Amino acid sequence: MTGPLGFDVDPWSLGLTGVDVDRLAHRESLFALSNGHIGWRGNLDEGDPRGEPGSYLNGLFEERPMPYAEEGYGYPEVGQSVINAPNGQIVRLLVDDEPFDVREGTLARHEQRLDLRAGVLRRDVEWISPAGRAVRFTTERLVSFTHRSIAAVRCVVEPVDEAVRVTLQSDLLANEGLEDVHHDPRVQDALERPLEPVAHHARGGAATLLHRTRRSRLGVAVAMHHVVERAGAAAPSVSTDASDDLARTTIVAELEPGERLEVVKLVGHEWSAELAPATLRARAEAAVDDALRDGWTGLAEGQRTRLDEHWACVDVEVEGSPRLQQTVRFALFHVFQSAVRLELRSVPGKGLTGKGYEGHTFWDFEAFVLPVLTSTLPEAAAQALRWRHATLDRARERARHVRLGGATFAWRTIDGRESSGYWPASTAAFHVNADIAAAVLHYVRSTRDIAFEREAGLEILVETARLWRSLGRLDPDGGFHLDGVTGPDEYSALVDDNVYTNVMARRNLEGAAAVARRHPDVAARLGVHDDEIEAWEAAAAAMVVPFDERRGVHPQSARWTEQARWDFEGTREDEYPLQEHFPYVELYRKQVVKQADLVLALLFGHDAFTLDEKQRDFAYYEPLTVRDSSLSAVPQAVLAAELGHLELAADYLAEAATIDLDDLQGDADAGVHLASLAGVWIAITAGFGGMREGEDGLSFAPRLPPGTTRIAFGIRVHGRVLRVEIEPERSTYRLEAGEPLSIRHFGDELELTAGEAVSAPTPPLEVRGERPTQPRHRAPRPFREALGDGA
Repeated sequence: MTGPLGFDVDPWSLGLTGVDVDRLAHRESLFALSNGHIGWRGNLDEGDPRGEPGSYLNGLFEERPMPYAEEGYGYPEVGQSVINAPNGQIVRLLVDDEPFDVREGTLARHEQRLDLRAGVLRRDVEWISPAGRAVRFTTERLVSFTHRSIAAVRCVVEPVDEAVRVTLQSDLLANEGLEDVHHDPRVQDALERPLEPVAHHARGGAATLLHRTRRSRLGVAVAMHHVVERAGAAAPSVSTDASDDLARTTIVAELEPGERLEVVKLVGHEWSAELAPATLRARAEAAVDDALRDGWTGLAEGQRTRLDEHWACVDVEVEGSPRLQQTVRFALFHVFQSAVRLELRSVPGKGLTGKGYEGHTFWDFEAFVLPVLTSTLPEAAAQALRWRHATLDRARERARHVRLGGATFAWRTIDGRESSGYWPASTAAFHVNADIAAAVLHYVRSTRDIAFEREAGLEILVETARLWRSLGRLDPDGGFHLDGVTGPDEYSALVDDNVYTNVMARRNLEGAAAVARRHPDVAARLGVHDDEIEAWEAAAAAMVVPFDERRGVHPQSARWTEQARWDFEGTREDEYPLQEHFPYVELYRKQVVKQADLVLALLFGHDAFTLDEKQRDFAYYEPLTVRDSSLSAVPQAVLAAELGHLELAADYLAEAATIDLDDLQGDADAGVHLASLAGVWIAITAGFGGMREGEDGLSFAPRLPPGTTRIAFGIRVHGRVLRVEIEPERSTYRLEAGEPLSIRHFGDELELTAGEAVSAPTPPLEVRGERPTQPRHRAPRPFREALGDGA
């Protein structure tokens, strides 16, 4: 843990004064901008110093070797790693003949601020060169929500007290590389210069670079154009040169005090596996030409308008804790910008904010992020699910390769092919397929998008149901078992009847059967007949969910509670995370939980357990869960709230909300933890809002976190917006438009009519059991301490 950077507390922005050159990578991740297609890390405009360069295009990757100590059947032969696209962020400044560098001269002022309402990263610098020349350098940067392929930078240079000659060098730079991608030199070599040049073009203040990845053979085009304005007498000189990996526009101006040079740089990005270079060039340049018609003012207005529309629905208002308010909006902003312009793509585990996890998409996207998108940005959720559908052929091929039926989706991937080489803790985690199926079912229930259900959803459900039928076995007593799988907890592997997997697979089978019966014509085209549907229903009904009668709890998997407990008292604080200090052979045979597994089943399969079972299970697993993963705090927050342990739930909410801002796991340099940030919304809506969703609709059981006086949030349901307001003694529901909606409040049915507020009282809190304890050294920070604002 490297600790917080010292951001100010503001309800609608994240600001940082000064520059710590040793902590640049952390701030770059938090200040990253994206739209789901393009991702720009929050690097300093001049490009150096930097923590880690980052200019990403969603889906642009390079293939690399997959080194194995020992080969095995079914192992992927090649891996995939995110690479940097040609970088258009860089705008260098020279004052007279001295380059601006935050490490040299005198930095009289330096502030960066991410505006969560404007969708713009601003920078304000006053610098005195070593020769004593003072200038003010301000920049604004955006990745457009209205122009999918466009990112833009606006730069203004002004002399402070005497005339100066200023030079701006605006670059497109290819093959920057990603530093320290892999410890194996064979992998590092493959990724060191992944782009081979195809062509380059320069004209006036514009240039385009065309490249192709050396192994994956993906084409990429990045174009730039500049609009130069000068408040003064003489026009600036503008020239552009280009070579294979570098295009540079140089702008020189003589400025007197009171004069200013303003440059707007527009950068267009395109990539494709199929399009010819000429077509990619045409598309990138057309995107820039289109953005030129809007100019900076139009781009910024479009950004603000799109965010205003979004916040009007999904803003979470928090009163009583200023920093919690800031962290919640920061989290929601990153989730929004990670997906707002998705087109048949998924969202990587770090979004497009860093190279972490090599740019791969995992199961946690469907489990944590997609539910939030479904309720706040459903058009993006549909695009991500349609991308999964587009990878079905690869999932079927993977299933055949490992001798299973149906389809098995990749554990970690960029283009749908499996990119994980570690079977026990990754590719044996077949629950990814049930997570995707659950996301399909939730999306359709929430949106009533029947066209999606017929065109894509049913096929996903059918193929994953076929997987479970082939993977499972019937015992002599008629029980259906799933053996040799790995659940969400990566400190257990290759277990039998993992409760989370079995509960989610049962849901998958039931959902596939119900949707196939609802659309018999589509099911018939997929080769589904009544006998197969009945087999799915029978397997679901016979699914074994282990229960330890002696202890009165659900074991995480069959016989798990019979294993020896981890020696928590003998484990030092500096020996966490455990996987970095202990061999897996020791972790796998002990009762210790890396990330919520059984507790996650209690959340996502909430209607499969009684409240008494949840209380006993939660009390049993809290002292065993070490949270060496960012995916634990959210389900623990939700269950703690459901059981009345509101202070503990608030502690876990604070952990999820500050995991990147305070760099709690010491790895925010590689990008934000997008699933944890999405989980902040889940912890508030499902935890303190008590929101549950199922076939019978929405229900709520709202409670305020200690230290807050009011929370309000919005969700989209059936194409309508529902606002929920939680106060100490009552909650109020308002349906903004559309047909009436029935919900339940603490079990009582409420009928909501558009435009009318309905309030209901909050019953007395019932606390289920004593507050559980956590392993030594692993309790979450108290809410007030974590948020540090006197909450």
